[in-house]
Amino acid sequence: MELELRFFATFREAVGQKERSKPIDDGTTVGDVLADLEAEYDGLEGQLLENGAIRPQLSVLKNGRDVVHMAGVDTDLEDGDRLSVFPPVAGGAGAVAAPTHDR
Repeated sequence: MELELRFFATFREAVGQKERSKPIDDGTTVGDVLADLEAEYDGLEGQLLENGAIRPQLSVLKNGRDVVHMAGVDTDLEDGDRLSVFPPVAGGAGAVAAPTHDR
């Protein structure tokens, strides 16, 4: 079976490519794949899992659906699935000034 992996932002840099295929066995879960990726790429070590769960603010999508709304790390994977891994996003507008009220 084959799984399509897609990486974004800093994870893409760590892996060195935007997409890659990964052979998987029957019964492979999202957690299995994330643990394998951490072991395979130095730049991902400790970045995907924390205490056996997906790290906070990390987005992992199976076929476009967040696995948090499925079975999390226990989400089963099947032949042809696409797993997309997004690092936490930071930034946005700077400090917002409090409104002034003229009377």
